[in-house]
Amino acid sequence: MNLEDAIVPPKSFNERYYKYPDGEDAFGKMLVANTYAGLSGLVISTYDVVMLSKPKGIGNIMAKYLYNTGPLMGMASAFVMGSYTATKLRGKDDSWNYAIGGALAGGVYGAWKRSAVSGNVAGIFLALGAVLKKWSLQEGWTFIPAPKKIGYQNLFLARHDRTLMKDTEKGWTTGKE
Repeated sequence: MNLEDAIVPPKSFNERYYKYPDGEDAFGKMLVANTYAGLSGLVISTYDVVMLSKPKGIGNIMAKYLYNTGPLMGMASAFVMGSYTATKLRGKDDSWNYAIGGALAGGVYGAWKRSAVSGNVAGIFLALGAVLKKWSLQEGWTFIPAPKKIGYQNLFLARHDRTLMKDTEKGWTTGKE
């Protein structure tokens, strides 16, 4: 094993989550989805604690982290297990399974906010988003395109023209010759 093989960039969510077809490896899919949900919850909770709510004491800080991170992981778990169970029970791998998973995740959101209306609305939107994602996987188009990687870009490279007005073409005259 050489150094280039040891330095492998981490796989993306899509590469890790869709490694196995739907209806297989529920534990692996749950682990991937909850990892991303947990990391997102930690970022959101840190922003909430530092910038918005500013709780006093370690107990209140931990409660705020659990308040924000727990439901996000619950929504991810509901989606994964809902789509997995629907795939197993129905015996088909289609967009209805993702719609069921999205609706269940919306139900978790409604329980978090203690509002049936927000849960229903979130369930509808998450189900529609999940169906679009499933269609993108089946038809081969990208739901959210990957960012373009453009070599080495920074402010200090000389190849960037940061002037307000570009130079005119060389060889022009004033017309008074």
